[in-house]
Order: sequence, then C-alpha cells, then structure tokens
Amino acid sequence: MSLETNQNKRSFRNFDEAAENILMMISKQMNINTLFIAKNDGKHNEIVKSRNAVEKLVVEGNILPLEKTFCSLSLNYGEEPLVIDDISTSPLAESLEIAAQFGNGSFIGIPVFYADGEVYGTICGLDKQPFEFSEEHRLMFETMSSLLTYVLELEKAKVQIQSLSAPLVPVTKGVSILPIIGEITVSRAQSIIDHVLTQCGESDMEYLIIDVSGVLQINSTVGDYLLKLVNILKIIGITPVVTGIQPFMALKVPHFAASLKDVLIEANLEMALKKLGFVLIQECNKK
Repeated sequence: MSLETNQNKRSFRNFDEAAENILMMISKQMNINTLFIAKNDGKHNEIVKSRNAVEKLVVEGNILPLEKTFCSLSLNYGEEPLVIDDISTSPLAESLEIAAQFGNGSFIGIPVFYADGEVYGTICGLDKQPFEFSEEHRLMFETMSSLLTYVLELEKAKVQIQSLSAPLVPVTKGVSILPIIGEITVSRAQSIIDHVLTQCGESDMEYLIIDVSGVLQINSTVGDYLLKLVNILKIIGITPVVTGIQPFMALKVPHFAASLKDVLIEANLEMALKKLGFVLIQECNKK
C-alpha cells in the first residue's frame, strides 16, 4: 500500500468522519456494548454517532430532553469522566427514568467542549452488563474528548476560512464583486456557491463580477462548478460578469471560456466596471 493511500485513509473530511473513527478506535480498546457521541443545546440531546456491538442501546439521530439522559449526568459531573459501575445502585442515576432499562449495567461519559469552554456535548460508553472501567479507560475518554475539541475547532476554522476566502464586496447598490483567490478544490468550489447564493438571497443584486485573476490552479471539475455558479446566477435574475481569465485556464480547461460565450467577459475589474457604466476617478487636491 502506498504512502499516499495511507495518508488518505487517515484523513477526515469533517467532524462526522472523525467522530465515527474515534468510536471505532475506542471499541478496539474496550469491549463495551455501546459507544456514542451526543451534542446538546442545553435542552435537547441528539445522538450524533453511535456504535453498538451486540444490542442496539443507542440509535443515531435520536433526540431526547437533555435532563432525561445519562449525558446530563456527565455534564453536571464536570470536566472529568463520570464512571458508574452499577447503574442500579447509583444515586446519580436513580433520578433517570431510563436507568431501570439498564439494570446493573455500567456507564462512562465525559463532556466535549469547544476551545472557548462552550459545551458541544458528550462522548459516552454504555452497557446493560457490568463493565470494569480501568484508569486507562478513563484516560482514553479524556484524550478522545480533547481530540474532539481539536476537530471541532478545525472544522469551525475551515468554515470561517472558506467564508472569508470568497467574500462578496459591494461596489454600489445592485453591484458586487466576488474575488476568488488561491487554489480551488471541489469542496471549496461548492462552498463558494453556497456562500454566494446565501448572500445573493439577502441582497437586491443585479450584477455579480466574478474575478478569477487570483486563482492558482483549476481543473475541469472545478471549472464545471464555476460554470454552475454562472448559470445559477442567470436563472435567479443576476447578471454574471467574469474577469481575470488567464491563459493557463483556457489551456487546462478548454471548455471553460467556450461555455461563457453568452456571458460578459472582461480582462480585469476596471474594464468590467467601465462596461457597466462606472468610471474610476482619481481626485488630487492641490494647495
């Protein structure tokens, strides 16, 4: 197996994939029936990911009032892992209606936080059978909680970077510029489309100038996404204007420029603005 293949296997595209792999890693280290990750908003608890070995105790997508779940016990306990060796005799669990379903089973859970201390949810283990939790198990849950915090922050940063890397710059009423800079991947291209459509829906836009002079790399797939954006703008009544098409784009994606034959294309922003009736005037005050 090549190094590139191994690297791809170890990479996660989002929090969802990371969460699934974290549960898989824990399951290899401890033979507990159910592992799950939940998120909550202070009122409701939603199961984001679950892994059941034999009996399906927790189901992905289930939402319950937070106070009726084991996760609430974990959150109230604090930042350290909450370990319940015997649910049937635990003073903490006796307030939960669902506790009776698990008899003398066991539970372990620890909160998952964002970097600023805000609660995301919990990562937990649950079994209807008695389970002996070791110090290594406690440490593993602490480590995985910290790892999930790191992944959450990476995903948040990625969303922010993608948003900032495709800002809509208003020029005047009805006219905005979308400067696209750097390397365009498929995921980023789709993110740009989503971001632009959201912004267009919130403003009264007539023209959108898409400047691609800062694009470093392009392929046919990415070119198709940009064409998709142009076509969507036309459908929703916004006139697209494309500027900055470079020679390497025409060479690498021949159909890109050809597909824009019905679209206004200019060499640069200044010429595009002039075409739309705007003139850049530099004023110099002399004393």
